[in-house]
This record gives sequence, C-alpha cells and structure tokens, in this order.
Amino acid sequence: MSATLAAVLLIGIFVLAAVLIWLGLGLARRAQKLEEPPPTGAPPEAPPAAGVDESSAVAAPPAPGLRDRLGKTRAVLARSLGALRGRRAIDDEAWDSVEEALLVADVGVSTTTRLVDELRARASAARADDPEQLVTLLRGQIVDDLSGVDRTLHHAPGGPTVWLFVGVNGTGKTTTIAKLARREIDDGRPALMAAADTFRAAAADQLAHWAERVGADVVRGQEGADPGSVVFDAVDAAGGRGAGVVLVDTAGRMHTKVNLMEELKKIRRIAERTPGALQEVLLVIDATTGQNGLAQARQFAEAVGVTGVVLTKIDGSAKGGIVLAIEADLGIPVKLIGIGEAPEDLVAFDPEEFAAALFA
Repeated sequence: MSATLAAVLLIGIFVLAAVLIWLGLGLARRAQKLEEPPPTGAPPEAPPAAGVDESSAVAAPPAPGLRDRLGKTRAVLARSLGALRGRRAIDDEAWDSVEEALLVADVGVSTTTRLVDELRARASAARADDPEQLVTLLRGQIVDDLSGVDRTLHHAPGGPTVWLFVGVNGTGKTTTIAKLARREIDDGRPALMAAADTFRAAAADQLAHWAERVGADVVRGQEGADPGSVVFDAVDAAGGRGAGVVLVDTAGRMHTKVNLMEELKKIRRIAERTPGALQEVLLVIDATTGQNGLAQARQFAEAVGVTGVVLTKIDGSAKGGIVLAIEADLGIPVKLIGIGEAPEDLVAFDPEEFAAALFA
C-alpha cells in the first residue's frame, strides 16, 4: 500500500469518528431534554378545541372605563393636588393647592369656596395632619355633595312618555336622542322621534337618519313649520303607532335669544296637553364649555323647568368639575354623561364612580 493511500484512509477514519461522536452527543442532549419535567407553574398549553378558530378565541380588550375617559379632568386635579405630597403639615399652602385644583377643574368660585370650607371642617373632625389625607377627604366630600338626588329617567304610568330635549347647537342633542331611543327600544319601549327643529331642514334630515339607524319612528313637518304642531302631531301619533316614548328634538339657537325661550315654553305647554305625558325636560350641555354651560343651564331652567342635565363630551374635557357647579348652583341633577361616541358610552351618572375616577 502506498504512503498516499494510507494517508487518505487515515483521514477518512478520523472524519468518520468525528461525525459519530457529534451524532452521539446530539442524541444524548435530546434524550436529556425529553426526560426533564416541565417548569413549575407553567403547564403545557392545551391545544385549541376542535372546530374552534384559534384567532377567534382571543378575548377582545376591555372597553375603556370611566376612569380612562375622565383622564383630562383627573390630570388637572393631580397637577395641583400633587403639591400635597411630601408636605409635612396641612398649612395655608396645602389649602391653596386644594382650592386651585377645584378652580382649574371648573368647579366655579362659589362652589369651590363652600367645598373648601366644608373640607376644613371635615379635616378638623378627623384630626387629619397629613396633607395627603385631604385628597381622600375631598373625594368623600364630593360623593356626599352629589348623593341623595333622583337621577332616574321617568316614564308616564299610562300612555306615551314625552321627553323634551333642549340646548344650544353643537352640544350633541340629536345623537343623545338617538342613543336614548335605542336604549328604550332595547328595553321593549318603541320610540318615536319628533323633529321640532323646523328652522333647519338638515336638522330634520339628521334626526330621520338616526331614527332609521336605531329602528325608531319619526314625525317631522315642513321646513319653517310651527314646531308646536310637530310636537302635537308626534304625541297624537304615538298612541296609534304603539310608541312608548316620544323624544322631542328642538331648535338650538343661542340661549340668549328671547324668541327661542318663548318657543320652548310653547312646546312644553303643548306637550303637557296630554296629562302626565311630559316626564323629562333634559338640557344637553357640552362639558368642554365649562362655566358657560352653567350660564346655559340657568337660562333654560328659568324658561322651561329643566328636570335633568345630559353632560356630553366629558371624555374630551378637563372641566368635569362643572358637574358640581350645576348641581350646587341650580339644584338640577346630572342624569347622564357622554364618555364617547358609541351608544353604550351614554351612561347614567353615578357620584361614587365619578369621584373614584377623578382621584384614582
């Protein structure tokens, strides 16, 4: 055998040996992994059930709650109340921080002054000495201030119920009516919408569009027709069409206009011709208007006897404190708040949930 052939054979033997060793090590590692128990607390994932699309089994993320929707108001409160952290005593500067927080949230001067005075008394009774305790006490004070009020939407004991909606243009009256109509329909009460804003053809068209979307009936008149006649026709038609609730949309020109207020008074008188039918006069206010919304509420309350407030767009406002001002200054309960665009985002106002969201 030549020296060259012997060298080739020797190299081949070394290569074969290396391959066999590598394969042996790999098989040994694989066997070791198979013998190891699974990690504690991490059971193997069960296979998806037969016939179930794995992608559809993924749970949808939870819808944002009130705390998330009141983020802007909570942020302005936190900026002022944050100064209480680290302070050693409840001194004048601590009370200034509380007062500033309420004013920035648009609670209003008179209501802020009263709340701070009551909070001082509460802090003294509790012998509070830590400035951070004031936040907890303030939260309780707000709940107490807003409690004990009837916030239900009332229905007539017999015959159709009439809810009259008032407010300036752009506050969200029409969409509020649509959301409430859908809720009433879902609760088994057929709804009828009355397009009593006859000054704008687009207003009646918009209401009719929403009525079609939510499955409600609608009564409308010609452009420029007497709004009172539309309300009369709607209430009269409700019985024949089997409607349980009539939701009346009204004109929304500026609240400083005397003729608008006189027109609303007339509409109310016509709605009251059916005994017991008119159950609610709901003022729709855009929360982003702040203290101007309080001026609107005062004007409408004097003219048509507002029974409750629907505060819309509160999710986009840092002026959620207007709730306290409306109820304290006018004694009108906030019955509903709008925290988004979806129908389910028009929710009943709950003082405890509201306070918790502000100071969470």
